[in-house]
Amino acid sequence: MLELSILGFLYDTPLHGYELRKRITALTGHVRPVAESTLYPAIKRLEKAGLLARETQPGSTAAPRHVLTLTEAGRTELRHRLAEPARGDITDENRWFTLLAFLRHLPDPPAQAAVLRRRLAFLDEPASFFYAGDRPLRAEELDDPFRQGILTIARATSEAELRWLRATLGSLDRSV
Repeated sequence: MLELSILGFLYDTPLHGYELRKRITALTGHVRPVAESTLYPAIKRLEKAGLLARETQPGSTAAPRHVLTLTEAGRTELRHRLAEPARGDITDENRWFTLLAFLRHLPDPPAQAAVLRRRLAFLDEPASFFYAGDRPLRAEELDDPFRQGILTIARATSEAELRWLRATLGSLDRSV
């Protein structure tokens, strides 16, 4: 998801590494803080692949800064990753939120809707954190108030997301 975040933030505007790291941390930092030792190798891989370019500009008060810009190949790669996300990008909530943060860069509403439909299908699958044999347990079936809390919070989150997905899909379908 780090590479998707880099491509997504650079899609809008050129950024230097420090500013890019701040934006990625704001998006995912509570879950996965971004260390320089992780960010800069990813930037180098993307640069080597021709997806972004680096330009040295004078710093406002200190040393020169390396400003990163997305190449046309980088824009194409971002749109490809958005249109055809891996299953984990749909099922993992943190990866899903990163994908969702940049889905607006996919210019085709039917393609956006196709991604949302994949998430909707995933959320419609029966699931739980706790099971009795093969049967998913509901919060009301548990004696443990903490596990009840997990299921209650997860249910409320899923219901809110399902409402949003259905409303957004309706809006996207009307825009075609």
